[in-house]
Amino acid sequence: MAKNKGKNSAGTHALQVLANAGVPYELVEYEHSIHQDHGYALDTAKVLGRDPATIFKTLMALVDGKPACAVVPATGMLNLKSLAKALGGKHAQMMEPAKAERITGYVTGGISPLGQRQKVPTVIDSSALEHDTMLVSGGKRTLSVAVAAKDLAALTHATFAPIADEHRHF
Repeated sequence: MAKNKGKNSAGTHALQVLANAGVPYELVEYEHSIHQDHGYALDTAKVLGRDPATIFKTLMALVDGKPACAVVPATGMLNLKSLAKALGGKHAQMMEPAKAERITGYVTGGISPLGQRQKVPTVIDSSALEHDTMLVSGGKRTLSVAVAAKDLAALTHATFAPIADEHRHF
C-alpha cells in the first residue's frame, strides 16, 4: 500500500495525522449513492465494491458519562455493554450527534477515529485484526482511508476488544 502524499494528504485532521506519522494508507474518495439503504458505512462498501467486513464505522458513546470512541465493522452493531466492559466501565450509551460533532470536530457520517478535537479512549472491534487493511472515515462523508488495524490503533492509542454484536449479512 503506497503512502499518499498528494495534494489531499493534509485535507482533514485525520489525513494530517496519517501524513505526520508517515503511516502507509490508501486514500479513497467516492460519492454516496442517492438511496442509502443501510447507512454510510454499508453504502460505502456497496459504492466501492469492497467487502463490507473491511469497512468500519466510527461511533461516539458515553461510558460512565465520559466520551469514548468505538470503531466497529459496518456489518455489525456496537454492543454498548461490551464497550463499557472494554473500557472498565459499567454503563455505555450512544452520544448525541451534536455532542459527537463538538468533541470530534467532524460532522456525523464523517467522524474519523483519527485527528479528533479531543483525545478520548478508543476501542476497535477485534475483527479488524482479521484483515490486511480496514477502511475508516478520513474526516468527511465522501472520504475514507484504508489503513492497517495496528497502525490505526497506534495512532489513536486504541485497544482491541470484541465490541460488535453478531455480524449482519446483506
